[in-house]
Amino acid sequence: MSSYPITSKDFNTPCYFYDMELLVRTLDAIKAETAEYDNYHVHYAIKANANPKVLSCIAAAGLGADCVSGGEIEAALRTGFPASEIVFAGVGKADWEIQLALEKGIGMFNVESIEELEVINEMARKLQKRARVSFRINPDVGAHTHEHITTGKAENKFGIDKEDMVKVIRMAETMPLIDFTGLHFHIGSQLLVMDDFEALCIRINELQDELDSEGIYAPNINVGGGLGIDYEQPDTHPVPNFKAYFDTFKQGLQLRQGQQVHFELGRAIVAQMGTLLTRVLYVKHGKQKQFVIVDAGFTDLIRPALYGALHAIQNYTAEKELPTLKSSDNSCSENSSKRATAVTYDVVGPICESSDVFAKDLSLPETRRGDLIAIRSAGAYGETMSSQYNCRPLPQAHTTDE
Repeated sequence: MSSYPITSKDFNTPCYFYDMELLVRTLDAIKAETAEYDNYHVHYAIKANANPKVLSCIAAAGLGADCVSGGEIEAALRTGFPASEIVFAGVGKADWEIQLALEKGIGMFNVESIEELEVINEMARKLQKRARVSFRINPDVGAHTHEHITTGKAENKFGIDKEDMVKVIRMAETMPLIDFTGLHFHIGSQLLVMDDFEALCIRINELQDELDSEGIYAPNINVGGGLGIDYEQPDTHPVPNFKAYFDTFKQGLQLRQGQQVHFELGRAIVAQMGTLLTRVLYVKHGKQKQFVIVDAGFTDLIRPALYGALHAIQNYTAEKELPTLKSSDNSCSENSSKRATAVTYDVVGPICESSDVFAKDLSLPETRRGDLIAIRSAGAYGETMSSQYNCRPLPQAHTTDE
């Protein structure tokens, strides 16, 4: 049974609920594991969760920001991240985004193509601004994760072919307002096997040897992010194994004198602190299956529909006998009579698409109309990817410090 601190506040559902105490614990764990490394710099990947309260908390902890759009740069600056600690990645940076980054003086661009370098150079010349660039190299390293979130293989759209690494650095050296600052890598997301990161270290070491032979020094090595979390047992492992993660790079990277190492963690920081709360609208008894139909859909949490992602799902009303929480359209809950201990359901949403399914063949306590359902580990790529398909309102977010 979860110890997650849902209270009996009045929440309209669906909505997100963020455990800020767990977020602080997670940030403290990162700081503890990196304290001995004065050359380690952690940037939070804003794409995981851009809630302003979450961003302000992370900025106050001293992390930098990893941004993939101009909007994320603006969000980072509004919530206290210093411009000098912002890195800007993405395969399709628009001109206005590049101009914004140059004018704000961000820490560095993670450049993904020769064509992008040429555009940044031209805009830097027009604005008479210096551009610090790190080149994202596609290391052709596989990752044990879903095919939609692997990014480091040769067939992926991300990064510059490793064979072109020296060529693009030499190009940058001819551009008077471009400062080459290092190399950037990212091989995928939701990685739980340290072997993937060990393979990345080996490839980085090989590429550094090549740079040495060319007399090129990279001040910064950015290894990206990708560390996963335990979606199946969120209460057993609320904080990821940051020690194993950072130790892997300590042991695996062969750094040159003075090199700085950058990390871009997103999911590992915010996933476990978030729960999507939703109400049961109907329990539908089909001929072959029973369906728990909730008021949240893939407009609120798209990961299961997009990736087939697994989230732990709990019936809080049945498990914890919480007081009935008010809902905008449904406040009925039959808590007075005894429930069956376990029934098998498909948990589905109201969207007019067959893919609007959160779980199939899931065992839950007997579930009834009005019950409060919690979809766990939803702090990353949940609220930030929500949409208004079917003209549905965006989910609201609440925090434990409200």
